[in-house]
Amino acid sequence: MDARAIITRLRDGQTPSVEELRWFAAGLADGGVSDAQAGAFAMAVLLKGLGEEGRVALTRGMRDSGHVLEWDMPGPVLDKHSTGGIGDCVSLLLAPALAACGAYVPMISGRGLGHTGGTLDKLEAIPGFRTAMGEEQLRTQLAQIRCAIVSASAEIAPADRRLYAIRDVSGTVESIDLITASILSKKLAAGLEALVLDVKCGSGAFMATLDGAEALARALVSTAQGAGCMTTALITDMTQPLATAAGNALEVIETMETLTGTSVNPALWDITAALGGEALALGGLAADPADGAGRIAQALESGAAAEWFGRMVAAQGGPADFVERWADRLPAAPVVVEVPSPRAGHVGAIDGRALGLAVVDLGGGRQREGDRVNPSVGLSDLAGIGDEIGAGDPLCMIHAATPAQAEAAVRAVQAAYLLQDAAPPDVPLILKRIA
Repeated sequence: MDARAIITRLRDGQTPSVEELRWFAAGLADGGVSDAQAGAFAMAVLLKGLGEEGRVALTRGMRDSGHVLEWDMPGPVLDKHSTGGIGDCVSLLLAPALAACGAYVPMISGRGLGHTGGTLDKLEAIPGFRTAMGEEQLRTQLAQIRCAIVSASAEIAPADRRLYAIRDVSGTVESIDLITASILSKKLAAGLEALVLDVKCGSGAFMATLDGAEALARALVSTAQGAGCMTTALITDMTQPLATAAGNALEVIETMETLTGTSVNPALWDITAALGGEALALGGLAADPADGAGRIAQALESGAAAEWFGRMVAAQGGPADFVERWADRLPAAPVVVEVPSPRAGHVGAIDGRALGLAVVDLGGGRQREGDRVNPSVGLSDLAGIGDEIGAGDPLCMIHAATPAQAEAAVRAVQAAYLLQDAAPPDVPLILKRIA
């Protein structure tokens, strides 16, 4: 086969065959396709699209470009993926809650991307926590602990690693076909029986509009189903941070408060239960999503999820007493200041992207690949949409490494909040279900 011929067909609006797309994915992994050809392919897909059959073929080809895990567990192998948002620490709650309900969860996660935080960065705020893991170690941990949250190894979907880097420099990140193939090739390579997707929508998400989020959700669900994995998606609100914190250690704190019942964030709890309910229903561990959501809520409320989280932390190199001593184990920033509200009123809107970039500027994310992340910095006690604020009252707390960084973050947060005289209408947490 010839990469040039495949690209030409795409350019002219024709979808390559299943065999051609699988060949192209293999060429991305083994170097048979050049960078120039990969970039031209990505641009052609962005402009012309692949259609559902082509999207499934590319996803399967990218999945099969590396090692695909297989499991023989006494319960279903389930996972969840979020398209990314601000204060989204659901994975830290959901993986152990699913384990407590009898599922096995090999969660291959990512790092912060742009203005959104990454699950691996959050967990690495826990001293000693290791996210890199070989396949045999993963198999042992899953058999014993039922859940693991790890980075993708070099053997998992290498075609995606190559194409992802090409998309970043070729202006093709926004292609729904390529986003879908990227997300699902890694998830399906984990050998999942079922997957639930959290597609974020709003100012803090990559998909700012409901139409865009729904198009992505439908593409993800139909492609995953076409590739043989039972999948549903929830489109959830990201017009404001899901947690009241944004920043790696600060989001772990909120996770632990919820797991231990110290201080429960209802939105975080409800989204976790809803996503977990979908996963348990798909995996046959619940009669339907509502029954599954109740089982997840019980795992959280009883402390069972906290116990499984503690076992996972210890197995991956973290403190054995983390659940009991988490407040003493996490790093703290040396500078903590309030962000005073410039006027009285109700919070009418929040620019979630601006808040995420403020965390990145504090050092809580990466400006460029290879940057070190400061796990202690970020924002906490964030005011939410609808909250009534007095002039000078805090919009949030800044956790910074230096006074200068704190001062810059204060200005950024103030600019991200819209205050108005009347309270805005409530926005539902779950906007749509795609099955």
